[in-house]
Amino acid sequence: MIFPAQPQNPEQKQLKSSMQISDILSADRVTCNINIASKKAALETLSGLLAGASSNLTQAEVFHSLLARERLGDTGLGNGIALPHGRLKDRNFTVAAFIRLAKGIDYDALDQQPVDLMFALLVPENSTDEHLQILAKLAEMFSKPELLAQLREENSNDTIYDLLTS
Repeated sequence: MIFPAQPQNPEQKQLKSSMQISDILSADRVTCNINIASKKAALETLSGLLAGASSNLTQAEVFHSLLARERLGDTGLGNGIALPHGRLKDRNFTVAAFIRLAKGIDYDALDQQPVDLMFALLVPENSTDEHLQILAKLAEMFSKPELLAQLREENSNDTIYDLLTS
């Protein structure tokens, strides 16, 4: 399922605040125990998952969007977590993907620790409010040590999806 961008008007704020992770993330865009050795390869993998959400997306355009945002500043939050995100022109939906790496990679995170949990987000170019609300929700979610431990222990894509969307 992809989540349509919400119109930018005050009447829609309640709809945006009720957005759930399950509105933008589907089980087929969750993968665990991937053997990846670099940030670039991780972003390419996430780009492929995100592009698979719509026949109107290509892996190359998604990758370039994520990379453009990384050039502005790394999206590694610390504690092994990264939230790469990007914007695309002429798109009216928000979509997400999640990967757990078999081994952490150098990501230039704030705490300089390797990253092994990556939640990628792609939003329409003009959905600033929605984008910030989703990032805030994700930052809060990934600040919970018990959730991080579960995400790192589970070996089932479906179970990880359930943890992310519950």
